[in-house]
Amino acid sequence: MLLLGIDLGTSSIKVSVVDANSGLTIANMQYPEVETEILAPKYGWAEQSPDLWWEHVKKAIILCNELKKYNPQDISAIGIAYQMHGLVVVDKNQESLRNSIIWCDSRAVEIGEKAFDTLGADYCLSHLLNSPGNFTASKLAWVKQNEPDIYAKIAHIMLPGDFIAMKLTHQITTSISALSEGVFWDFENKCISKEVMDYFGFEDSIIPEIKPVFSEHGYLTQAVADELGLKTGVPVAYKAGDQPNNALSLNVTQPGEVAATAGTSGVIYGVTDQLVYDQQSRVNTFAHVNHSQEKDNLGVLLCINGTGSMNRWTKNLFGSEVDYPAMNKAAEKVAPGSEGLLVLPFGNGAERMLNNKIVGVHLQNIDLNLHTQAHIFRAVQEGIAFAFRYGFDILKENGMKPAIIKAGESNMFLSSIFTQTFVNITGVTVELYESDGSFGAAVGAGIGVGIYQSADEAFKNKKPLKVIKPDGVSLENEYQNWKKLLALQVANI
Repeated sequence: MLLLGIDLGTSSIKVSVVDANSGLTIANMQYPEVETEILAPKYGWAEQSPDLWWEHVKKAIILCNELKKYNPQDISAIGIAYQMHGLVVVDKNQESLRNSIIWCDSRAVEIGEKAFDTLGADYCLSHLLNSPGNFTASKLAWVKQNEPDIYAKIAHIMLPGDFIAMKLTHQITTSISALSEGVFWDFENKCISKEVMDYFGFEDSIIPEIKPVFSEHGYLTQAVADELGLKTGVPVAYKAGDQPNNALSLNVTQPGEVAATAGTSGVIYGVTDQLVYDQQSRVNTFAHVNHSQEKDNLGVLLCINGTGSMNRWTKNLFGSEVDYPAMNKAAEKVAPGSEGLLVLPFGNGAERMLNNKIVGVHLQNIDLNLHTQAHIFRAVQEGIAFAFRYGFDILKENGMKPAIIKAGESNMFLSSIFTQTFVNITGVTVELYESDGSFGAAVGAGIGVGIYQSADEAFKNKKPLKVIKPDGVSLENEYQNWKKLLALQVANI
């Protein structure tokens, strides 16, 4: 039996076909080859076209089929992972009404802050476990305030993965996990937050049917199946945000376990069975993939917007002849600490761990007679690792004190410089696994249709590729200088 996983990322679509019996990936594909553009009509805005996502999903599946490594008719379930917190709105004909306002968009920050003040910190933190911030509910409120003609046509709102599932099946569903990441879910009362809906003036009818993450969310229509070479009626059996899904793909499902990723954004994600929240909402708590009405299982998420996006910007800045392996090789020739060069990597929208401040990117202490592009390459990776340390300390304040962090050997964790700096500056061992979002989505689909009874069963043979431990190199002085620079920039906003 084969499982198809779809990972709707910010940069591209990834798909994997997994053999359910062996747990091995048979084929995978990424599309497009060039990173998908983030549209920024105004400063601090970030949008993408849902219809373009759909075209890219179809193209990725078709190209994967063309590898001829499996029979597409043997695919029996589909899972979807997706970029979190985005807003997609559709009309009664299931047509998208505007571009998606995606995760790193900052336009709704003030709306969310006003909601937090009006609803009250006690309610928001104890019931929502978060401030509304610039999450999906606040983005929808922005549309209601600024685009009333579009708002009037909305039949349903959804997260990005819900949209792809809708295009596959013509059915619209959501989950507690998805609603919690949009800050619509009341954890105390275990229902959609009446207070949030009433405060923003949202109609109850715009929320789709709520189903468990691991369940059948619809069935492949004949027209789509014919176009993609798949069987009609294949269930979409799993949908989850990219970070809960990344945790699942690493078998991080139980309290105390922690996962990390360093793609376009950077995340540390720890699982707890307590309704915990940060008093300043710098880190956020959402329902994990195995959360239910009967048993609380939550993910505490630290997100840094400017990680892989910072590294990508650096690569692009130095021209097409520079790629990531070349950057890493050059950076290896520079001593740890980058000879005093410091980088704040916060150039991708408002950072929640910095109280929704837009700090921007800063390169500090440049010596024109000393520093080369290799110094910049290393300082960027060290600056990103320092940002992780800053957020990790916030997580520790909220009770997360892991002995091991699991991550996929992908994106920035492909760099030995970044990985070792991350380990040294946090003091926590990292286990690297062969894993990605599309693989996790495929396994999630297997759980959703009952092929696997649990994540433990699905991943029983999974072993780490590498284990990276602290090597004794201390960058604590450099980190403290970096932290002072950050404090200065935040104070000047």
